[in-house]
Amino acid sequence: MGRLFGTDGVRGLANRDITAELALNLSVAVAHELGGRGAFGGRRATAVVGRDPRASGEFLGSAVMAGLASAGVDVLDAGVLPTPAIAYLTKRLSAEMGAMLSASHNEMPDNGLKYFASGGHKLADALEDRIAERMDTEWERPTGAEVGRIRPFPQGAEFSLSHLMEAVPVRLDGLRVVIDAAHGAASVVGPEAFRRAGATVDVIGGDPTGLNINDGYGSTFLPQLQQAVLDRGADLGMALDGDADRCLAVDADGQVVDGDQIMAILAVGMHDRGELREDTLVATVMSNLGLLRAMEEHGIGVVQTAVGDRYVLEEMRRRGLSLGGEQSGHVIMLDHGTTGDGMLTALALAAAVVSAGKPLSQLASVMTRLPQVLVNVRDVDKAAVDTHEAVQDEVRAVVAELGDGGRVLLRKSGTEPLVRVMVEADSAERAERYADRLAHAVRTHLSLTATPSQKM
Repeated sequence: MGRLFGTDGVRGLANRDITAELALNLSVAVAHELGGRGAFGGRRATAVVGRDPRASGEFLGSAVMAGLASAGVDVLDAGVLPTPAIAYLTKRLSAEMGAMLSASHNEMPDNGLKYFASGGHKLADALEDRIAERMDTEWERPTGAEVGRIRPFPQGAEFSLSHLMEAVPVRLDGLRVVIDAAHGAASVVGPEAFRRAGATVDVIGGDPTGLNINDGYGSTFLPQLQQAVLDRGADLGMALDGDADRCLAVDADGQVVDGDQIMAILAVGMHDRGELREDTLVATVMSNLGLLRAMEEHGIGVVQTAVGDRYVLEEMRRRGLSLGGEQSGHVIMLDHGTTGDGMLTALALAAAVVSAGKPLSQLASVMTRLPQVLVNVRDVDKAAVDTHEAVQDEVRAVVAELGDGGRVLLRKSGTEPLVRVMVEADSAERAERYADRLAHAVRTHLSLTATPSQKM
């Protein structure tokens, strides 16, 4: 059996992979590992629980809360709120744990279980593995007054909004913004945060039914936002995903501003104000070469990690750094939050536009994106990609031909027999040609269906 937890909690098809039984049993194990009866001087452990608007979150959320309470944990039910809000509430309320029901940007039939430790931090791999092991152990069930209590916590939204307002350095008066809430967890608090900050707000993707989350809206589907910004003459648009832990932007001309560009804008601003600790940004190996070049020009160092915002966060915490993120729009600002926060990112970006007195398009020009091509090569021996001589010979040849004008990255999938070939070059044509060439090499030499002589 494979590892239960993925890169961001446990995720799958709701009521098939993610069942009520799994939600309950896993939450019991979380309660025992993070809380435990009698571990706090007679005070019961507390958990904050939230969800996105998916229909399946209604019964799965009930199962999570039942599991926690049955293990003797008091539960605060915060209802529909973004993932970063649950992380923040876990920290603010000094709760021993938090739980979020969401499959982020996945389609509606999916759902997922995310947990936070005290302080609102994501769980380390070793802790997740201990929790998974606990699911098969016997345990003594509390009874009577020792069972946990479940209470609604509607104040969670207001607490979250107040926190966001404290993080906005300037008023946004005079700024017109379109918010695409992906029919997700930030459909209410997202637009409200911008209104409180003074912006004029238009909303699309803000009518969740439980069945339409991420359906044609949000950070993974930007055409609706691009058109809305143009139609309404807005200064910029912000696209969140289903649980609002990521954000992408659109400038007044309808052009996409991705996570790398957002990080570049924020990093330069923080650097100029003396707020970028160690003058260093944390990004992943998938960040565009244009970001690395732009940061070098501004005297900002870049530390790169494996793909996944959790790895960015781990490196930031280890080095004591203040800004990091991913091209996909997960941006982490550790001075204000413990995890990627799409709303915090959106507000910080809007504040940068106001503070600079320049349009977003001009700020985004701080970096020039190199054309980037990604090819997924399926049904191959991914474990051999870093060691196969013929494949590595081809990689070295392409790297030499690109010189300083591009970059090559071959990545193994964590869950499939698949290798991702990424090439950046100074032209789209060269990037595509070299990506196809390397993909052909991987397919030829590492195919799981090829004969031994074909792999030589």
